[in-house]
Amino acid sequence: MNDVATTKLSSRGQVVIPDALRRRLSLEPGAEFVVLGEDDTIVLKRIRTPALHDFDTIVGRARQAARRAGLRRSDIAAAIEAVRST
Repeated sequence: MNDVATTKLSSRGQVVIPDALRRRLSLEPGAEFVVLGEDDTIVLKRIRTPALHDFDTIVGRARQAARRAGLRRSDIAAAIEAVRST
């Protein structure tokens, strides 16, 4: 990380990403982030939606990994159902 800046938390829980960082990282309004927190550290990781033409490759890799792990479609469906029911 090359840029260092300070910011403040607003009364509404909002944090402003300094302009220089927004420009350098090409952040536009509506950009989404995963927020990780531990002890006194907070990390923002931008979520990038894969391009449509990359999606088939990503799905293919996931299917190969599932086959190598011995997973069946019914295992995936059961895992999804278990998460949804919690």
